[in-house]
Amino acid sequence: MSLVPLSRLAGPTALAAGVLLVIAELVMWPFDPSQHVATTTDPVFQIGGVVYLAGFCLLLVALPAAYAWQAHAAGTLGVVGVVAAIVGTFLLGGDLWFETFAVPWLADEVPQAFDTTPTVLLGLGAITSYGSFALGWALFGFASLRARVFPAPVCVAIVVGGLVGYQALLAPFGALLGLAVASLGAWMIRVTTARVEISRRKAPPVIASSAP
Repeated sequence: MSLVPLSRLAGPTALAAGVLLVIAELVMWPFDPSQHVATTTDPVFQIGGVVYLAGFCLLLVALPAAYAWQAHAAGTLGVVGVVAAIVGTFLLGGDLWFETFAVPWLADEVPQAFDTTPTVLLGLGAITSYGSFALGWALFGFASLRARVFPAPVCVAIVVGGLVGYQALLAPFGALLGLAVASLGAWMIRVTTARVEISRRKAPPVIASSAP
């Protein structure tokens, strides 16, 4: 698969993903996560979860697309970073899918389930998804910082947002990463637009030839 067409999606998908994450976090922030039944069955909170999940889906497109911009400079660490971030986003996205669609059903049908102690396997699964998401995005941000293709402040924000994102399923801890990704997307769109404009200015004028 050619990475050139994929890289063109980087700016728009990163911007859209970041905006959706921030919007979802703002929607879900006022709700009390300790009130499981009341929170998860609230239609507004459920809408926020769907928006958040859509943002995660776009992240899985934005990650390889953004990596295509810096593949030539990121080296081995760049490969490790983007793969780790994709795996972490995939795992936490699965957790988010469960929280968005399955947990409201449990709250309606089996509310007493929230009063039970989670199994060891469930706890390990949760920690794995939280940790891999945080570590993956921190590695991606650090690899991007070393590659020196993206702006350094944005890369640092991705590192910090990734680490804070260990609790990304609890608003507002995912908002910082959302803002960082949206900033990266906006920067890539500006750079792409500027390159297109420069190419147009450098292109030689087309002279129409007259047929004899």
